[in-house]
Amino acid sequence: MVNGVERFGVSMAPDLLSRFDEVIAARGYTNRSEAIRDIVRDYLIEQQWESGEGEVIGTLTLVYDHHEHDTMEQLTALQHHYHEAILSTLHIHLDAHHCLEVIVVRGSSTDIRRLADKVITTRGVKHGKLTCTTTGQGLA
Repeated sequence: MVNGVERFGVSMAPDLLSRFDEVIAARGYTNRSEAIRDIVRDYLIEQQWESGEGEVIGTLTLVYDHHEHDTMEQLTALQHHYHEAILSTLHIHLDAHHCLEVIVVRGSSTDIRRLADKVITTRGVKHGKLTCTTTGQGLA
């Protein structure tokens, strides 16, 4: 271990490595190590999220028709019910009928997933997506 960093080798087929190098260069990485560290962090965050352990933070993005019967009222009621998990909301009028709403959430992955499932399946919601990450605690 040198300066708190441990080195290890990775074997990879040349064509796979070439494609990897192209992708990381296009994204702006200056070396493979930076890219691999980000991939490992992403994997660890995904495992934490799937395990239901620990706190997560994320966004719940919705597109819905605000003219659909009771959609706005149902979404508001759900947000009030889960008020402890909701940090902020952003509401944008896309056109005369459709709205985009971004809800910033924080809590246990189990609670956040439950909230997202209820919101996304609300009548009138045309599309919803939950994107979660970690609060950063425990990541090097």
